[in-house]
Amino acid sequence: MLDRFAVAKEALAALAGDESRLYEPFLGVLPVDGLSISTFGDFLPAESVSASDALSFRLDELQIDLGEGPCWDALETGSPVLEPNIRERPRRVWPAFSKAIIADDLGAVFAFPLVLGPLRIGAIDLYTSRPSHLSELNIQHTSALATVVSRLVLARAIRLSQSDSDGDTDARKQFSRREVHQATGMVLAQLGISALDARLIIQGHAFAAGRSVQEIAGEIIDRRLSFAVTENQIEGSHD
Repeated sequence: MLDRFAVAKEALAALAGDESRLYEPFLGVLPVDGLSISTFGDFLPAESVSASDALSFRLDELQIDLGEGPCWDALETGSPVLEPNIRERPRRVWPAFSKAIIADDLGAVFAFPLVLGPLRIGAIDLYTSRPSHLSELNIQHTSALATVVSRLVLARAIRLSQSDSDGDTDARKQFSRREVHQATGMVLAQLGISALDARLIIQGHAFAAGRSVQEIAGEIIDRRLSFAVTENQIEGSHD
């Protein structure tokens, strides 16, 4: 029998194409009052993708507008930011954001980064109206669900950016598929991830760079572009 987090994971996957409802599975398995999912940073445009209520949406918009807050810290560090008592005993203070939420009905705020391989996509912001803690198990499960959301949000951005076919010949398309397949295998080996995630990372990088998937695949094959993570390299970079 599937546990509730496995069910939530399946429910998230089923929301592909209906990303405004991505908050729903979280509310069924976590002791929180609301949450939002947003993209921001250097990779995707700043946008609130999904919000369970008006306060969740406000927290998203505040952090996007101010350029600071738990979500920004979570994305920068690649780790959850946990504020179990943000009003009375904050662990961190953000000059503008902390002042902006003084009148809001907030007890705790938790932010989880949205990342896929080297791609930093955005964050999930959860809140409770009273001070509260997330258990270690809840933190682990939420991080796993955040990975699913990362795939869905990135796929959404790519889907929305896709244009009509440019009229390539069948022969060219077949050659391009071989290139992308080879590049996918190389990214898979570099990052130790699944083939589906490797392909999504290639597509996401192409989207962010305003270039075609075939161009990016060619650079990977020629070893002019690598996604291997080193001490000084977090995102895909040119050698």
